Amino acid sequence: MNQTELRDFLNEKVDQYNNPDFIESDPIQIPHLYNDPEDIAIAGFFTATIAWGQRKTIINNSKKWMDIMGNSPHDFILNASQQQLTRFSDFKHRTFNAEDANRFILSMRKLYLKHGSLEAVFVSGIEATDKTMFNAIVHFRNEFLGEEKTRTHKHVSNPASGSAAKRINMFLRWMCRKDNKGVDFGIWDISPALLSCPLDVHSGNVGRKLGLLNRGQNDWKALTELDNALRKLDPEDPVKYDFALFGLGVFENF
Repeated sequence: MNQTELRDFLNEKVDQYNNPDFIESDPIQIPHLYNDPEDIAIAGFFTATIAWGQRKTIINNSKKWMDIMGNSPHDFILNASQQQLTRFSDFKHRTFNAEDANRFILSMRKLYLKHGSLEAVFVSGIEATDKTMFNAIVHFRNEFLGEEKTRTHKHVSNPASGSAAKRINMFLRWMCRKDNKGVDFGIWDISPALLSCPLDVHSGNVGRKLGLLNRGQNDWKALTELDNALRKLDPEDPVKYDFALFGLGVFENF
């Protein structure tokens, strides 16, 4: 396929998957349970954090996390007592356990008390650096985790160490893309042009088959290569093609 044919093909696949039907089987259904922007953001970030493994298990454990917080994520983050945090004693998603959940809640509380919103942390990271999401994600990670090294650090990807940060980029897609199709929320004032495609085994394999990506590893260098290719197709909203790459890989075994 030439560039025009590839763009047309991928745009068709974006339209096929970027609609409310997609929500029914995707973890994005968890933040869609809420209307308040801060509830959406917190639920989205926590859900994206444990979005590895079987999708059904991800969704079930994300619902359990929201239930433990009384389905009021923002209020729980700000006001939960130490006794209420013990509700997570049996929480587990693969290697993410109760200790991690408690650290996430307390770290999120620290961010909200300091910045007022989760969005503000990413925005400040963009404005304080060279206006790239690479630096914004690194800035967020440093603010969120702090200097003390704990087991929880492994659950927040670090682009500075070469990670493609798939789950954080997926979360940012949810919050920032504005297309009124009913899937992504578009509630954050960050340009979709800055976003990166959530790169995983599915999008990576499809990207290579379509000639969008040559690098064999699914790391930040590969993500940069994929981003550059997708920005040639749509510089204003390159990450919309995540729907196409994911759909072709997961639903069509492309």
